[in-house]
Amino acid sequence: MPQICFRQKDGSSQTVEAKTGETLMQEALRHGVTGIIGECGGSCMCATCHIYLEDPERFGLGSISEMEETMLELEGEDVTPDSRLACQIEVSPELEGLTVTVAHTTQDT
Repeated sequence: MPQICFRQKDGSSQTVEAKTGETLMQEALRHGVTGIIGECGGSCMCATCHIYLEDPERFGLGSISEMEETMLELEGEDVTPDSRLACQIEVSPELEGLTVTVAHTTQDT
């Protein structure tokens, strides 16, 4: 199982062993990662799993879908070129060592 690091804005982090085939959102929820809520259940209809990717090209995460981009546009000013929704990224062995930063703390959402 690939190890994925979820970093918080305050610099703290939590590394989890993620199951291949699940999404980053599902794994964050399973491991109790602060700031990942997944309000829509992973259907790309909210932005409560907004993350920032670190070095996305290295992990071959590809381009963002139109639906995901639209959802992030609604998110507002916190969106950067490295923004993604964790529900749209499937865990694969190639993601070993991936670090993402959670966009919101529980108090932000």
